[in-house]
Amino acid sequence: MPTAETAIASRPGDEPITSIFFRRVAEKAGETAIIARRGDALRPHTWGELGDDVRRFAAGLVRDGVSAGDRVVVISPNRYEWIVADLGTQLARAVHVPIHAALSGPQIAWQIADAGAQLVFLSGLEQAEKLAGSVDALRGRVRWVSFDSCVSLSLPMSVETLTEFTADISPAQLARVTDNLPAIKPSDLCTILYTSGTTGEPKGVMLSHGNLAFNAVSSLDAFGPQAGDRRLSWLPLSHIFARTCDAFTWIAQGCEMVLADAPETVVPQCKEYHPTLMNGVPYFFEKVQRYVTTQQEQGNNITLAEVFGGRLRAGIAGGAPLPLHVGEYYRAQGVRLLEGYGLTETSPVISTCTHLAHKLGTVGPPIPGVEVKIADDGEILTRGPHVMQGYWRKPEATAEIVRGGWLHTGDLGKIDAEGYLKITGRKKDLIVTSGGKNIAPTYLEGLLSADPFIRQVVVIGDRRNFLSALIVPEPDQLRPWVFARELQVTSVAEALAHPEVRQLFRQNIDERLKGVSRYEQIGDFVLLDRGLTVENGELTPTLKLRRGVIAEHFAEQIEAMYQRTRVHCSP
Repeated sequence: MPTAETAIASRPGDEPITSIFFRRVAEKAGETAIIARRGDALRPHTWGELGDDVRRFAAGLVRDGVSAGDRVVVISPNRYEWIVADLGTQLARAVHVPIHAALSGPQIAWQIADAGAQLVFLSGLEQAEKLAGSVDALRGRVRWVSFDSCVSLSLPMSVETLTEFTADISPAQLARVTDNLPAIKPSDLCTILYTSGTTGEPKGVMLSHGNLAFNAVSSLDAFGPQAGDRRLSWLPLSHIFARTCDAFTWIAQGCEMVLADAPETVVPQCKEYHPTLMNGVPYFFEKVQRYVTTQQEQGNNITLAEVFGGRLRAGIAGGAPLPLHVGEYYRAQGVRLLEGYGLTETSPVISTCTHLAHKLGTVGPPIPGVEVKIADDGEILTRGPHVMQGYWRKPEATAEIVRGGWLHTGDLGKIDAEGYLKITGRKKDLIVTSGGKNIAPTYLEGLLSADPFIRQVVVIGDRRNFLSALIVPEPDQLRPWVFARELQVTSVAEALAHPEVRQLFRQNIDERLKGVSRYEQIGDFVLLDRGLTVENGELTPTLKLRRGVIAEHFAEQIEAMYQRTRVHCSP
């Protein structure tokens, strides 16, 4: 039976996040809600303090003339003010458009213009300087506000501070925010999130208040909250994974949340704050695995549980496929790592493993209230209150992905006899060889990435007569291997071209793929001297491969492989 801490609306989605939030404020005004950086240190903020700041922000929007449905942009890394801006924008009945802080100035400006936003909140000078070259195209349409002081003689626009924006709010203006505004309906548009997209220009996903509240509450119900939970959040809140599965589930549960400074500070802050729950992408959990393994090999007395602070009852992996070997390692080390699945278009959670429903190699059963079925061609379809309203100003694209009430995910999968969903590949990523074989590259990439010498890998081969691979070596593994053998090399390029290094990777590739068919073997490979990055456009902000961009950037190396190699792996 729900406790006061976890009690929510009887029908998830009928009550907006802001209503749940202010109930938490009333119940727990003096208790710690969030631990986040303020100045030089992390410090606790109570539910009452956060509630006051959210009301003040919303009052500033209303006083500024922001009306229901107006788009408000926020461009900032994670911070306390991001949470305030999100909830305050919702409270004012406006539409929050969070933009990934890592994007370039022109990319950000395009999204501001596409959303038709007139009010933009920046984190500080860094974001303002990025946008300086794009201001002319937006001049006269956008008012700029910065969380931090943004004084610079070189900026072509006027930027006021958040303190100035919310100054001199009268009691009557504050009262209007909570007492006089019309009620939020579940169908009201809450946010527009631009998909990072593996191909093509970004599309604005429209999610309603009902979409988000349903997904947060249903996910929390499936997972099972516990008294004393403390979340540590570090994934970008501009992504729907962190926004729903960290921020909104934190509000729905009424527990504490620690807002980590950056991905690089997660491990030390785990040791300091001892979280019980943490979401992350598979690459992070794999990186921690490699760190612990290396430390143990060097004789250091360290355990995986200790690295996470000793109280972690579950890590939840999402955003990309979790390699099976990572899940097996965590299970063997006694740390529960659960995999979930979803899309921006589904608010995002479709299914998740939980403490009571956990099977390695699957993404669990659908969460309560969500329907899933597999189409004749193997594509995963889903229907329910989690499905988006559509793409912003793109009715044709909406009609293409949502047909007959079912959202077509573009992912391939299977549902086993116990109702667990297994992702087998991406429909558009399927490689069709010149021999007519259909191959899911993500499966092979998962097998190869289990090798400690491989940091990143991309399988190539569409319309080719064999598969090849672009491989980014793991320098922390390869460097000592080269030194131990006293190979005569004077540069990274020489090391990667050395016959013994090539032979090492040839053997490792063959070993990792010994269980797959002949036509799924890697005929040739290239060792890259740099990693694939978000900044170069080769990865999405959630670290998914942009295969088209990668193929373009490394076209010369790819063509060279197929010119020099005479091995034919397809029949």
